[in-house]
Amino acid sequence: MLDRFIGLIGDTVGLAGSVIGCRRGTEEPSYRAEPLIDGVELRHYLPRLAAETTVFADSREAALHTGFRRLAGYIFGGNHRHGAVAASASERETARGGQKIAMTAPVAQDGDAEQGWDVRFYLPAAWTVQTLPEPDDNRVRIVELPAQTVAVLRFSGDRRADAISRRTEQLREALRATGFDSGDEATAWFYDPPWTLPPLRRNEVAVPVDV
Repeated sequence: MLDRFIGLIGDTVGLAGSVIGCRRGTEEPSYRAEPLIDGVELRHYLPRLAAETTVFADSREAALHTGFRRLAGYIFGGNHRHGAVAASASERETARGGQKIAMTAPVAQDGDAEQGWDVRFYLPAAWTVQTLPEPDDNRVRIVELPAQTVAVLRFSGDRRADAISRRTEQLREALRATGFDSGDEATAWFYDPPWTLPPLRRNEVAVPVDV
């Protein structure tokens, strides 16, 4: 009980730091960046692992909230070793829980209300497919993402659906001006929790490009 209480205090302190936009020590996927135009940069990412879930909801915001909670359940102990049978709900209540996995940034979201929203946590580079525990929740899956080059626009402040749409169009306009062909699907990346002061938020939109 004491260990759990201390752990909760630690989690709370960490979250409190993010109210003012503090992300110190939070791992992000590594990449090589090249400036392009008007605040847009090209990023070259190596293959990555992610925990992903699909959410059907009427709004981007509702889907992000549901997906975040679902994925947080996985990395905060809602998991089991490869080959082990997931515990029942009652067993999970009484057990210490599975293995904790460090939270990284950003949280990714793409899709739409019709096809479903994919929400994604990138996983720390130290983990492999072989060493990662399996999710207890069958709505959570582990995915291997290939190496990818994307164009990225960074912004702060509002990150609601209409703001994401405006920023995505701004990104596409910049790409058209430079002669780049971009993929149809855009991904939104959120580096801070929703209670972070808006001017201190780091948000990004990304689209795949051919180079």
